[in-house]
Amino acid sequence: MRLEVRANPSAMATLLAGVGAVVFTLLVCALLILWANANVFAAYGAIFQGALGSQFAITETLTRATPLMLTGLAAAVAFRARLYNIGAEGQLYFGAMAAVAASVAMSNEAGELALPTFIAMPLMIAAGAVAGAALLLIPTLLKTRFKVDEVVTTLLLNFIALLFVSMLLDGPMKDPTAMGWPQSRALLPELEFAKLVERGRVHVGLLIAIALAIVLWIVIGFTRFGLSIRAVGANAKAAEFAGISVNATLIKVALLSGALAGLAGVGEVAGRTSYVTLDMSPGYGFSGIVIAMLAALNPLGVVFASVFVGGAIVGADAMSRAVNVPTYIADVIVATALIAVLVASLLTKYRVRWK
Repeated sequence: MRLEVRANPSAMATLLAGVGAVVFTLLVCALLILWANANVFAAYGAIFQGALGSQFAITETLTRATPLMLTGLAAAVAFRARLYNIGAEGQLYFGAMAAVAASVAMSNEAGELALPTFIAMPLMIAAGAVAGAALLLIPTLLKTRFKVDEVVTTLLLNFIALLFVSMLLDGPMKDPTAMGWPQSRALLPELEFAKLVERGRVHVGLLIAIALAIVLWIVIGFTRFGLSIRAVGANAKAAEFAGISVNATLIKVALLSGALAGLAGVGEVAGRTSYVTLDMSPGYGFSGIVIAMLAALNPLGVVFASVFVGGAIVGADAMSRAVNVPTYIADVIVATALIAVLVASLLTKYRVRWK
């Protein structure tokens, strides 16, 4: 068996491949649902109802999708340049902690905001972005200077970042009113993101994430910097031969990717929790990698992939209550969809030949 490159993959073939991936995912997960002695149609109906069946369900899906969009964008832009950022989870926590630290720094002795909100809010957001960017800059410099594999360093930095955050939560950033519970001081109310829906949790961070996805799509597709990213990702040696500074491009991409992951942490603390805890993220940083791959590293595709994954997570909770199926089926749906999409993408670009 060998693979031959298709000269001109048709749009219809690409569409059918995507549909086939979805159908395959549903069939595989249907077998697991049957194995759990549950009705397949009732289970899928419960997922849909739990994710999109009401205003509350939609807002919960979008709330879950918001940090996933930002970590997905962080992974997408880094992977475009073949900078494999596996550390978005740690960068998210660094961004969240930096946002709280900025809130504390901008408060007076009475615990009130000492600056106007229109100045303090951008400063808080910038602090989170800078913290995430700084964390990814370390392994990127190790890669560009000493050829150290960034997959290993970014992955291990997650544990270092979480331990550092844990130290802060039990030390200088500990909330004195939390009765010993390890959580940070609360964000000032003036710095919390506004809610988009009354009595809902979806917040302005969703609009920020969508806006950043559009901007990133324009930057990658229509700017000189975007061309550098795509060239380095396609062939670093050829890009360097063409006059593109590979190391400078990787550093810029690292700063952008880390900042996006840091903004995910800012959105969680300013839009949802108001303080930092070690269980604030259920793995948004790692899920962002899956979302970036589902979206084929397309920033606009990240938006839709995030909603899909967020809906699967929220819907799985409703399915578990309705038909008594484990919520882990959501992880299976996402993982199977990823594998199916990757295989479908491969088959649209290559033709299988049998000898």
